[in-house]
Amino acid sequence: MTALRYPLGPLPQPLALTPQERAEATRAIGALPTELRAAVAGQSEAVLDTPYRDGGWTVRQVVHHLADSHLNAVVRLKLALTEENPAVKPYDEGRWAELPDIRLPLEPSLSLLDGLHARWAALLATLTPGQWAREWTHPAQGQTFTVDTLAAMYAWHGRHHVAHIRRVTG
Repeated sequence: MTALRYPLGPLPQPLALTPQERAEATRAIGALPTELRAAVAGQSEAVLDTPYRDGGWTVRQVVHHLADSHLNAVVRLKLALTEENPAVKPYDEGRWAELPDIRLPLEPSLSLLDGLHARWAALLATLTPGQWAREWTHPAQGQTFTVDTLAAMYAWHGRHHVAHIRRVTG
């Protein structure tokens, strides 16, 4: 069950990355929209409405979740870059995945991810070492993270969900 839920293993939470790890995270974030589009290309509505595991989200829900989650991630990044250790707003991703907009076609979320990830990767590519070390706090988790952490987490998050989708789509 763990391999179905976490096909890439656990979520990484390093407080500091090497310059090479930062470059790889930036590359992965920039590449996600293309990889996601390839994973869902040509799939039937029935396949899009298939869960990746028992009790898991459907492919459609995962795509819309990526848009919701990564939009929040960019807001968190910008808060971390412009405020001193901001407390970010948690949200209930499970309840978001139940809202009616989750039944929309994929294109609105795929288009959102195209633009969002282009901007996100471009911003990450400009950061100084001091900016990568800037902190933000997730009050629901009671933890303080860095911009390095955010980049590692969301590079993993995109690959993690593409792996879920490919489990269904082949």
